[in-house]
Amino acid sequence: MEKVECLIIGSGPAGYTAAIYAARADMKPVLYEGLQPGGQLTITTEVENYPGYPDGIQGPEMMELFKKQAQRLGTDIRYGLATSVDFSVYPLKVIIDENHTIEAESVIIATGASAKWLGIPSEQRLNGSGVSACAVCDGFFYKGMDVAIVGAGDTAAEEACYLAKICNKVTMIVRKEAMRASKAMQHRVENTPNIEVLYNTETDEVLGKFTVDAVRVKNTKTNELREIPISGFFVAIGHTPNTSIFKPYISLDDQGYILTQADSSKTNVIGVFACGDAQDKIYRQAVTAAGSGCMAALDAERFLSEHKATK
Repeated sequence: MEKVECLIIGSGPAGYTAAIYAARADMKPVLYEGLQPGGQLTITTEVENYPGYPDGIQGPEMMELFKKQAQRLGTDIRYGLATSVDFSVYPLKVIIDENHTIEAESVIIATGASAKWLGIPSEQRLNGSGVSACAVCDGFFYKGMDVAIVGAGDTAAEEACYLAKICNKVTMIVRKEAMRASKAMQHRVENTPNIEVLYNTETDEVLGKFTVDAVRVKNTKTNELREIPISGFFVAIGHTPNTSIFKPYISLDDQGYILTQADSSKTNVIGVFACGDAQDKIYRQAVTAAGSGCMAALDAERFLSEHKATK
């Protein structure tokens, strides 16, 4: 059994930032990157809204720089997946790849969330080349263009309104006869002149060889197919937080996001802290994830100092 002072589960802006702060505090952090080292930004092309990069930066390159900084400061970064935990005892136990047990004095959860996708082949083929799951992140690249967005909830309505401010036209694809969004959000959509809502409509295929050229949609009542010329295709059908292994011990909301104490990264388990998209369903931005990673490391440092003082 390996003993660790500070274990960080997950990478991305939250995990790497937590590692940077933990390493500078001499907490000797060990970070496991998970199945997607670098998180969702590794499938993003250009990032223009992160401070400090006046000319923008490619998502994978940015995450590699985060990683190098964490390593330079002393973080032990490993490839591996946390497959189960036991937070009923202290020190805290985390199993990596089902066979390596770590006994940790503090744990920082930075496992993020995964966007839900429609499951059509072209969606993944053109991901980052016109297909996106974050309008706030990527909408700017389609300024003055025609775009489409799939979804019927508050997030989809909010992102459609955001896109409408910068795009020429927004086509909203809704599978059922009505939206699930709140009445207030529905009214915002209805009162935005350059948003067209297609009800009883589902996406058949995103068209384009190297970039998005159009979307082919199908009317669910008549089965009629039609093509809509667009340059950007946004999926806003929700996210799934990567938190299932923590469910027996950590308090989650009804969507699976980790609940943290007010103005804190502390969870309901002493010594366990959460940051990034695993606990943030509102903002979901790289810069806010990094900020929460800083918070988690500072909270973990204070916890360890207090814990050692009482021994």
